[in-house]
Amino acid sequence: MIQNTRIQNLNEHTRRPAGAYVLYWMQEAQRARGNAALEMAIRGANRYGLPVVVCFGLMDGYPEANARHYAFMLDGLSDCAKELETRGIAFVIRHGMPVDVALSLSQNAAAVICDRSYMPAQREWRRMLAEAATCPVVQVETEVVVPVDVASDKSEYAARTIRPRIHRVWDEYLVPLDETEPEIRADALTLESDFDLTDPSGVLAALDLDRTVKPVKRFRGGRVAALEMLNRFLDDVLDGYAKGRNEPSAAQTSFLSPYLHFGHISPVEMALAARDSGIGATEDRGSFIEELVVRRELAMNYANFAPGFETYDALPDWAKKTLSEHAGDEREYVYTSDVLEACKTHDTHWNDAMREMVHTGFMHNYMRMYWAKKILEWSATPEDAFNTTLALNNKYFLDGRDPNSYANVAWCFGLHDRAWTERPVFGKIRYMNANGLNRKFDMAAYRAFVDRAVDAEA
Repeated sequence: MIQNTRIQNLNEHTRRPAGAYVLYWMQEAQRARGNAALEMAIRGANRYGLPVVVCFGLMDGYPEANARHYAFMLDGLSDCAKELETRGIAFVIRHGMPVDVALSLSQNAAAVICDRSYMPAQREWRRMLAEAATCPVVQVETEVVVPVDVASDKSEYAARTIRPRIHRVWDEYLVPLDETEPEIRADALTLESDFDLTDPSGVLAALDLDRTVKPVKRFRGGRVAALEMLNRFLDDVLDGYAKGRNEPSAAQTSFLSPYLHFGHISPVEMALAARDSGIGATEDRGSFIEELVVRRELAMNYANFAPGFETYDALPDWAKKTLSEHAGDEREYVYTSDVLEACKTHDTHWNDAMREMVHTGFMHNYMRMYWAKKILEWSATPEDAFNTTLALNNKYFLDGRDPNSYANVAWCFGLHDRAWTERPVFGKIRYMNANGLNRKFDMAAYRAFVDRAVDAEA
């Protein structure tokens, strides 16, 4: 089912009777299955006796995206094109600003369906489309379990404040999406694409973009790879996850965050698969679902309700105050971005984490926290630290540049956390150090793990 609370009319137009198709403007949910926005487009098209067209606008130089991000995304779009073709749905990918591509194709559409985003530029594109289109534009929330506006009507302070709100209603949303097949195939439509998605590497080569960060071998994008990763997690990792998830060397993680970022898999689908698997203890399944639903959707809440969420100014007042009070504290080490990117600090654990990030586009979540805390410790000012952390995060991580990523960075500077024991540089911000890593984890094993991962990219 598609809950009504996932659906929002973005303008007041009625269906265009002469429309040749129902258009789904795909952006956040880059998948042909488990996609409530696509399902709504199919149901509408069947009701009107029309085919379905899916469009995607592929632009040069998306802000802070590079060849690594584009290659992963194009793998996913290639998967998507194949699946849509088997379902009789036209997939049109054109070169240009996404909103311009959607607006152009809306001219012959009976209605336009779009998925929901929380990023400022994408929210503005949806507003622009709704204002300029002459047919209905309907937005469907696809990338969370509980719709953000249902979970809360304000910016939540922490996981403990949003958790009961989500738990109270999530049974209504943790249900499979009943999918419908199109009744009218789109084979007769003559809509041309600008790219051939059977050759993702060729598409990548044709684009004008930042190529300083290379694609990775560790992850292939797309729904096929996402489902393989999910099944691997269920079969080999979920049992014991609650206790083992923080061990950096154990690979006791799902590795699905890049696929969630690009919408190659549905969070509802993931949560149901874990919940209903019967694998591991209740606490193992609960720990994974807590991260996937409560923690991730707390980040969506932050992006939705906190103005300027991507900036230092959006941090909690108490965090900015304590960091300001200690901004003049002496730093034992201060490193430039160049030194950080070269993995040349005095801290071997940090260097290992950075090597994993630079070469493979991923880093274990516990090490991400340590990584960001050290940048705070080694920067001239907290503002510099925040900006450096965010820039590196968005440059190298496959799952960077989305609400979850912004909230994770901000957490390291006090967001969704509390005040701790006061100390130099950090003030009352939570502190982490190498001794803690050595005490809790097998860091020699982590180094060996990173060595293997980096060698595999050579």
